[in-house]
Amino acid sequence: MKRIRKAVLPVAGLGTRFLPATKSVPKEMLTVVDRPVIQHVVDEAREAGIEHFVFVTGRNKGVIEDHFDIAYELDATLKGRGKTAEFEALARDLPKAGQTSFTRQQSPLGLGHAVWCAREIVGDEPFAVILPDMLSRGCMGQMIEAYEKHGGNLIAVEEVPDDQTHQYGIVAVGGDFGTTFEITGMVEKPPRGTAPSNLIISGRYILQPEIFDVLSAHETGAGGEIQLTDAMKRLATSQPFHGLRYRGRTYDTGNKVGFLMANVAYALEREDLADAFRAELLALLGRGG
Repeated sequence: MKRIRKAVLPVAGLGTRFLPATKSVPKEMLTVVDRPVIQHVVDEAREAGIEHFVFVTGRNKGVIEDHFDIAYELDATLKGRGKTAEFEALARDLPKAGQTSFTRQQSPLGLGHAVWCAREIVGDEPFAVILPDMLSRGCMGQMIEAYEKHGGNLIAVEEVPDDQTHQYGIVAVGGDFGTTFEITGMVEKPPRGTAPSNLIISGRYILQPEIFDVLSAHETGAGGEIQLTDAMKRLATSQPFHGLRYRGRTYDTGNKVGFLMANVAYALEREDLADAFRAELLALLGRGG
């Protein structure tokens, strides 16, 4: 079994739900506390052992590439002012030389097309797909553990209330092993009352390279786009898929409420911020001193 070394991060989206903030700033560079969303995602993947990050970008996304590069002027200024802690923190965040690749998705043809654009860089090995809108703690680490047990293809899932299943991609459950289970079907945004479960696809995948052969057909689905879910359904006819019940909570930073909740949750986890921030929140809500 080949281990998972590479992760594909589709970052070409326009971020229209956050206009005007995203008119000139990529949505992936919006900050949760003091780190861009994309940095949080890369942190999660690095902790799980991912070594190579493949960013599928679009126009006006060059700042993401700059973020993962050395900033000579900033480094020199920090050194000159004796800000050693800040300089060392920036250095720790940087992937090593050769561990990032950037490729363009020239047309917005869907998530499946974005993944297909990474095919030459990924090559003939299994890989992770991480949606940068979906912010979680340790999900990729849990997925790597499950992959080492089952192999094949893997999708992270989370539970939602039954009255919300029509908003998401949903999986059907076969043989159940507790934390993991066999996936026997997938459906994108099923009509109310028809979902095969309440387990949603939550933005973390491990896929075998044969997915590129399926995506190469460029078959379109919902919205006239090349849908990754459709390609996975076709690949599932010849390869096993398993689901992982993620032990944690994912914040969808692609919508305003999810983005705000991520900021609150991550701030409350910070030892240097938690007490003061909690007091301010309570005061704002009318329950503080």
